[in-house]
Amino acid sequence: MTFGSTAMTPEAAMEQINTVCAHAWMVRTFLKHADEIQDDADMLAVPRMIFDFVRALEPSYQRKDADEYLRRARGKLGKLKRVADYFASEYANVSSHTNFEMAARSLAACVAEIEEVLAAATKNMQRPFE
Repeated sequence: MTFGSTAMTPEAAMEQINTVCAHAWMVRTFLKHADEIQDDADMLAVPRMIFDFVRALEPSYQRKDADEYLRRARGKLGKLKRVADYFASEYANVSSHTNFEMAARSLAACVAEIEEVLAAATKNMQRPFE
């Protein structure tokens, strides 16, 4: 999806990112249970960061506080992007199985979509991400 050219309300952005988080959560679940990464501290940081990102947004989502939700998403996005980049570049050193490749692609797509949604939501905010 391309949201960059269209403004998006904070509420719509929150809902879209929350859906994307569901996809990222599935990557987390796959990695959390993957025997191949259990002894690799750097690779274990990937599912932990996905967990941290999603759980950081959860309280504001439950309150339907879109502005806080988007600020938190913006604040945590850099860390999520770093682990997604790391995973994309290193998954083959753990396993060449298609599951790992697709998980890396999926997480990268989640990050890209969150970036696009945040950019579109910023166009509509009175006080963009301070």
